[in-house]
Amino acid sequence: MVAIRLRREGNKHRPYYRIVVTDSRARRDGPFIEALGTYDPLAAGTNYSIDVDKADSWMKKGAKPSETVMSLIRKTRKAAAKSA
Repeated sequence: MVAIRLRREGNKHRPYYRIVVTDSRARRDGPFIEALGTYDPLAAGTNYSIDVDKADSWMKKGAKPSETVMSLIRKTRKAAAKSA
């Protein structure tokens, strides 16, 4: 099964994540199929960016997003609706 989840990067005590599409059996920081965006939990304000169109196309193909990634997708859609 394919999953959309966070891949940790950055240094010790300074996490930085990439939002990636990966095989659910792969380890957290292992190989991935495609990168969809980023998430920096220590940054203030809008600390994420994600390509919602790519995420939607992967979800239509059966990819399951993690809870955190799904909340970031919802926030991105909500912000896009406000600005439109």
